[in-house]
Amino acid sequence: MKGNALPIQLKITILAFSVVLFSLLIGVFISVSNIESTKEEELRKRTMITARTVAQVPEVKRHIKEPQGWKAINPIVERIRIINNADYIVVLNKERIRYSHPVSSMLGTVSKGKDEAAAFAEHTYTSLAKGEAGVAVRAFVPILNERHEQIGVVIAGNLMPTFWEMLAGMKRQVGLIMLLTLAFGIIGSALLARHIKEQMFHLEPHEIVRLLVERTAAFNAMHEGVIAIDNRELITVFNEKAKNMLGVKGDVVGKPIREVVTDTRLPEVLQRNNGIFNQEIQVQQRNIMSNRVPILVEGQVAGAVAIFQDRTEVTKMAEELTGVKAFVEALRVQNHEHLNKLHTIAGLIQLGKQEKALHYVFQVFEEQEELTRTLSKNIGHDSLIGLLLSKVSRGKELGIKVDIDRNSRLEEFPEGIDQHDFVLILGNLIENAFAALNDIEDRKKRVFVGIEQNEQTCTIVVEDNGKGISEEEKEKIFVKGYTTKQEVGHGIGLYMVKNIVEKVNGELEVDSFIDEGTSFVITLPMHEFDK
Repeated sequence: MKGNALPIQLKITILAFSVVLFSLLIGVFISVSNIESTKEEELRKRTMITARTVAQVPEVKRHIKEPQGWKAINPIVERIRIINNADYIVVLNKERIRYSHPVSSMLGTVSKGKDEAAAFAEHTYTSLAKGEAGVAVRAFVPILNERHEQIGVVIAGNLMPTFWEMLAGMKRQVGLIMLLTLAFGIIGSALLARHIKEQMFHLEPHEIVRLLVERTAAFNAMHEGVIAIDNRELITVFNEKAKNMLGVKGDVVGKPIREVVTDTRLPEVLQRNNGIFNQEIQVQQRNIMSNRVPILVEGQVAGAVAIFQDRTEVTKMAEELTGVKAFVEALRVQNHEHLNKLHTIAGLIQLGKQEKALHYVFQVFEEQEELTRTLSKNIGHDSLIGLLLSKVSRGKELGIKVDIDRNSRLEEFPEGIDQHDFVLILGNLIENAFAALNDIEDRKKRVFVGIEQNEQTCTIVVEDNGKGISEEEKEKIFVKGYTTKQEVGHGIGLYMVKNIVEKVNGELEVDSFIDEGTSFVITLPMHEFDK
């Protein structure tokens, strides 16, 4: 049977068992190496003690100066060697003549060792030396007489056991460990392989590949955009329709969704573990109708998928109908207003009234700067600041004083609400207030706008002193298509405002009295599902 045809469960078992076996061998090697280091340190200490013992023996000190003193010294040293289980002990006099040696024929001969020089300078040390019998630990100790003069050197040596000798010494323990490890390794490998097989729905790799190819082809054939992510927010599906709609190029599978498309809102589905249906969202300046649902595997969230359609053109039409076009027109009005002010200043200067011109400049600047400074300080979103300033200018053109509460504050949008939703809400409410003041002639026209925010809620208040709304109309103003205006294209603004408020479980209150005015109060929870 070819390797590629082996069942995945058997492959995993073999692989896991091989890893366990390899890890065991590495562990044995490391353990023996540690034992070798410990053994070496032990031999260094024992060999040094043996050498020091010989160097302190009085008979050794007395006979080392005699011409044939090895006859008396060697028997004494051999007894000490046997008692201390040393492999060899060599005593040298100052001329490096051997006065003791395990091989009797070496007695009286001159030693030519290269690592003995320091010992003849009264240094005590150990070293490793490789010889015919193997690697030996050697200790060097100088012999001193009663006047602390050096009269010789003692060299004691012990052979280091080889790797295989140490392994043989612990074969029983190693055998037991190997038996237990291999037994648990085989059982664990089999259980792991079975678990992985179950996680893969008992599919073999070639079956999974076929399903993946079929799935990719199906997604790319869909007319709707499809994006899916796993529970780590990595993209698993991004079909061609989605790439065309969002202007994404290349293969993005495996990349973090926030790096590819920052505002799909798919990650929030992972956090909520709850589907969101038929919701309009803004993705890279496109209006998308989106259905987003979590992907569940055995009751656990494994990812999220979004299926959406591009509604940009439809939304543009809605914006035209709900006052966004008026926002652009108001900016034009503001520009015209500033141009008139410049003409006034130029006229005063031509008349030679520089002080009045300067006073007028300061007055105009102070009025505009005070409002701009207050809004910039309390509201951290330029789009809202621009909207409010433009509505003030628009109101001046219409003869309406737009009073913005100087204590208004907005640091962040409520969960589930973005700047487009907020602009749509404020733009519609203020434009409706302007419309309610169209036919008012008996009093100064006023519109009040306020925004309050705390940790739990964000409240929007828009009030006017216009003609008011009857009780009968209150029931209809939020119905799609209903309007009291004569122009074509109205009747959708308050409907969209109501939808935005309802999608985040907010509250919308309307208080109105005929010929006195109307008050809209919208309360949005900062955390959508905490209500």
